Amino acid sequence: MAKGKRENTSLKCSECGERNYISTRNKKTHPNKLEIMKYCSRCNKMTLHKEAK
Repeated sequence: MAKGKRENTSLKCSECGERNYISTRNKKTHPNKLEIMKYCSRCNKMTLHKEAK
């Protein structure tokens, strides 16, 4: 089986800073940081989640 180049990244809420989600992405084909609108349980609303180091 071929091993992919996908790496795990954690997603951090842009408002409160809590790391709520873990996602994967291929860094070779998508060099920019990941930004997704997701639900934050601490803020209790949909917020922008950005890729954290």
